[in-house]
Amino acid sequence: MQSVKPGDVVYPIPDLMFMHDGQVGSTKEELDDIGIDQLWDPARVVIVTDHDVVYTTPKAAQKGMKIREAAKAWKIEKFYDIGAGGHGHIFPMEQGLVRPGMFIFANDMHCTNFGAIGAVALRMGTEIATVIARGTTWFTVPPTVRLVFTGKLKAGVYGRDVGYRISRDMVDGRLFGGRFSYRVIELAGTVRDMDFSNRVALCNSPTEIGVATLFIPPSERLRGAIPLDGDLDLAAICSDEDARYEADEVFDLGALEPQVALPGSPDRAVDVSEVTGVHVHHAFIGSCGSGTYEDLVIAESLIRGKRIAAGTRLYVAPGSVETARRAADEGLISSIQRTGAIILQPGCGVCSGGKVGPLGPGEVSISTAATNAPGRMGPRDAQVYLASPATVAASSLRGEIADARGLAAA
Repeated sequence: MQSVKPGDVVYPIPDLMFMHDGQVGSTKEELDDIGIDQLWDPARVVIVTDHDVVYTTPKAAQKGMKIREAAKAWKIEKFYDIGAGGHGHIFPMEQGLVRPGMFIFANDMHCTNFGAIGAVALRMGTEIATVIARGTTWFTVPPTVRLVFTGKLKAGVYGRDVGYRISRDMVDGRLFGGRFSYRVIELAGTVRDMDFSNRVALCNSPTEIGVATLFIPPSERLRGAIPLDGDLDLAAICSDEDARYEADEVFDLGALEPQVALPGSPDRAVDVSEVTGVHVHHAFIGSCGSGTYEDLVIAESLIRGKRIAAGTRLYVAPGSVETARRAADEGLISSIQRTGAIILQPGCGVCSGGKVGPLGPGEVSISTAATNAPGRMGPRDAQVYLASPATVAASSLRGEIADARGLAAA
């Protein structure tokens, strides 16, 4: 097929097919029940353990055993068990497993992260069972809308802030007239100058409101953060000059202030000044949107030599094993620990349904987690605010939601 258009039904062959540890067991049972014990192409299947990276119950340990049994039975070469990779939406880009121009099916919605480097990934949910068994499945080609960024981010404003704000503006109808559901969101303009960590954060939050995926054209700005083949034609991965979009909008990065997403959903973004002073018991830096090495550097630079506020606990989860090693070698980990913060194993961390570091009844958290739906980190009456690593770090020092720019200036 030379070309496709929105509305076409296609059966694409993916470069890779991803499953995380929460999906492997049920997928194995489903395929076993219908007599399928061999996958279409095991070499293209990637299994990642990133949710339950520290077994806290015998049930979790048994689940891990079944995952290893499935990987062996299916002859999976790209199996990243505990301690081998880290977060499945981060380390594959850092290692060059996911590369610009790839097409990927995954069970988890946050595979949209891969759009940060110019790959296209679509969530399949439980249909990933069909994909790994048959090598493809059908879907309808979604429309594409484009958001062109102008200007540059102010000091103290990050990709996480942009992600929350554009999610709000899409839900409120300010962008694309509210037409965002099952759309490819192409991000263009000055976003090309953003580094890897900001790109990842920007591609993470909008997935929660129901977009199909996000895509940022790759650029030389990525070199050094991810492996880029010397002969890779980055221009060939970008949209053609005559590409057509269902809608085209402009967003001024220079006008944006740090954002905080109110409890309930990542699109409930407000300027940090509207919630400054809200007491917090709990803080978390990590997850698929904010677990890069650069995110740790930002947080450590703000809390270095200080102490986390009494009555507030801060958890930090490096996004990948390599990031954890580098941060340890460079002294970032020990610096963070001296503040009273708690370092978790590479992976989802607290964002994984509160499996580690959950909230207590009625407690308040500020976090870089992927989402803040009721009950995400424990009791449904707990309140979870979302923000950038800088805002979370500053808030953990104050014991209340704080603007990191004021902390840095103090």
